[in-house]
Amino acid sequence: MHFDFGFSAVQILWTLTFAALLVLLVVLLGRDRIKRYPWFTAGVALVAVRLLASRLLFGRLPSITLSAIFITLADVAMLVGLLVLVELARRAFPGAQRRTWLVGILALLAVGAAVLYFWGPWPDRKTITVDSLLAVLRLMQLVAQKGAMLVNVLTIELGLVVVLFGRRFKAGWRSHTQLIAIGLSTAAIAQLAVQGAWQTIAMRAAPQTQSEYERLLGLRDKLFNANSAIYVAVLVWWIVWLWLDEPVAAAAGAAAQIPASAGVVEAKTDAPVEAE
Repeated sequence: MHFDFGFSAVQILWTLTFAALLVLLVVLLGRDRIKRYPWFTAGVALVAVRLLASRLLFGRLPSITLSAIFITLADVAMLVGLLVLVELARRAFPGAQRRTWLVGILALLAVGAAVLYFWGPWPDRKTITVDSLLAVLRLMQLVAQKGAMLVNVLTIELGLVVVLFGRRFKAGWRSHTQLIAIGLSTAAIAQLAVQGAWQTIAMRAAPQTQSEYERLLGLRDKLFNANSAIYVAVLVWWIVWLWLDEPVAAAAGAAAQIPASAGVVEAKTDAPVEAE
């Protein structure tokens, strides 16, 4: 028996993603995580805004206006993504020396710049102008695309560094900083993998008929849906672990209760014994 629920995979994934983003924001607010990770919270809220805007504004505004809105949001998201990385790095390595910070930042940026240079085509410099609104939007779109790729590469690098060296500082296993970095790195790896796979397929594919072209588009949709499913899993990962306290905080809370209970026992022991 075949059940037709009337919902496509894109609609289901959109609903799950938006619901998970709202739950994550509630967790960040309710468990008082916003003070420690304000830029991460802003990044989550921005993803929710972009997701909601895509549903409410698509097809209801002129194409030029719609493009300007989403390209601007993409540029803002890229900048917020960089600030999230700075926030996580400061939380993970608060006691690192200035020289170590400088060497680490230069190494991460060097790898990111190399990947950014060799991955994907770059437009001719002569075509990069700001003499019209369309030219400005194309330039902003280029900054958003290349910036998002740079953020993804830096995120993967930072996640690897946090996992390998975080225990020496304040980003040990099951710390919120490390768990956020692992989630961001997973999402970045999935996005780059899907992007690279689709670029390779699109370059080699040469559809001759309408059915082959539709099959190619169907493969693209499956890749993008897989990326969305991985992001939903990352959101669930953050919801669970950010709801729970860090092991260090939980141990500190338990240790704080021990002296109080010990004082009660000691007071009962030192109390005078009345003669019968």
